[in-house]
Amino acid sequence: EVQLVESGGGTVQAGGSLTLSCAPLGRIFGNYTIGWFRQAPGKEREGVSCISDIDGSRAYGDSVKGRFAITNANAKGTVYMQMDNLKPEDTAEYYCAADTNFYPGRYGEYCQMLLSHGMDYRGKGTLITVSS
Repeated sequence: EVQLVESGGGTVQAGGSLTLSCAPLGRIFGNYTIGWFRQAPGKEREGVSCISDIDGSRAYGDSVKGRFAITNANAKGTVYMQMDNLKPEDTAEYYCAADTNFYPGRYGEYCQMLLSHGMDYRGKGTLITVSS
């Protein structure tokens, strides 16, 4: 089982920035696909960003493209998501998730696929509130 710990949530004004981090408890990420998801009250889960050490893919949800960036600091065993130009509609609980599977025939598509389907492990989440 993979345990994930998020940090960096909070409240920010519209137009501001935040950085979320995701670290595996007691280990360093390697051969993982890591993603960020969010869910606002009354709304469905949304895939936000993803990075994969397994197939090298990276993907973003349409609503955050150009504003959010996910990076993988393997040496530190942590994945970061930089969020710029935050909007009130970005308000949600954000959680990181991990997938350790290999998907034959889908090399290069892991992130695009898993942002839609979800991943095996997830953290407890952290709340982000963007005020107008």
